[in-house]
Amino acid sequence: MLLTVINNNKTINIMEVKVKRIARRATYTIGKMYVDGAYVCDTLEDKDRGLTSMMSVAQICGVKIKGETAIPTGRYLVDMKTVSPRFGGRAQYQFCKGRLPKLCNTPGYQGVLIHCGNTAKDTDGCILIGENKAVGQVLNSTATFRKLYPILKAADESGEQIYITIE
Repeated sequence: MLLTVINNNKTINIMEVKVKRIARRATYTIGKMYVDGAYVCDTLEDKDRGLTSMMSVAQICGVKIKGETAIPTGRYLVDMKTVSPRFGGRAQYQFCKGRLPKLCNTPGYQGVLIHCGNTAKDTDGCILIGENKAVGQVLNSTATFRKLYPILKAADESGEQIYITIE
């Protein structure tokens, strides 16, 4: 389901990633991730506190609890070229040279990534991917990341823009 947009007589192909939050709990949020409409994996985020990208940064910061709050719902551009200063040197990311998918312009947040992890303590506002086969966790996160990353990287290398919608 590749979306093509014509802008100033230039064709831009867009990959659409969607995270549909399906279980909002006291300390975590479980979701399902789709790429161009196809289910890819489960997600784990911090608690959803009802933030949206339409809120002002002041409103978001008034509700947000650092390290315990999921990013606002909304649509964000994904950058595939940034090396993570925190995770770039870790063994599980050597295959991608530490370049993790980074969400751009998330109001009230900085450095929001899609990465490996298992519990809400591993998120710090980021999106963890894996298989939701245990309550409040995603498992097989590294294997899942190794499955998702090449899909996103191929789109980026072919000149597609990647957007993620959190709902």
